[in-house]
Amino acid sequence: MGERIAVLVSGNGTNLQALLDDPFCGPRISLVLADRAGIRALERAEARGVETLVIEPSSFADRGSFDEAVAGALQRHGADVVVTAGYMRLLGPAVLDVYGGRWLNTHPALLPSFPGMHGVRDALEHGVKVTGVSVFLVDEGIDTGPIVLQEAVEVREDDDWRSLESKILEVEHRLLPAAVRALVEGRLVVEGRHVSIGGGDR
Repeated sequence: MGERIAVLVSGNGTNLQALLDDPFCGPRISLVLADRAGIRALERAEARGVETLVIEPSSFADRGSFDEAVAGALQRHGADVVVTAGYMRLLGPAVLDVYGGRWLNTHPALLPSFPGMHGVRDALEHGVKVTGVSVFLVDEGIDTGPIVLQEAVEVREDDDWRSLESKILEVEHRLLPAAVRALVEGRLVVEGRHVSIGGGDR
């Protein structure tokens, strides 16, 4: 597998920063693609000299056309691996058909619990004592792909959304670069829904 990494972003970009700071992932990030301009994540990429691109859904007549534009941009920039890091768009078959098995996402809960956009809030409202982080291979569903790495995070009685999110982000910033490295190095072994990581550092 090639080593050129494209990262998709929508906001502040702290997971992107973790990838940029990682000695393995950082030098291999060739493109940061956003769905809107003027966000902190783009500033982080530009500060490291990484090429950036904005493709806004509002510029397209329908979702299919938007998906095709994203897929085309990733291919034109030679992306071998795609990472969605706080990207708030659900992309469809146009991207998945090209990057299936080479596309990672992270979620702030222990999947399959609390999928969707509000994993931290939903875990708090449900009253769980443990939540966590999941890094998974993207499939056609919403947070349903095979899980690559997970780590638990304790929910304390005095946690609110902000404090719990902070703890979860700290774990995400470790797990996501580790999963990306394993994917780029070809160490992911996928058998149905089961993923193992062979050889090297985990």
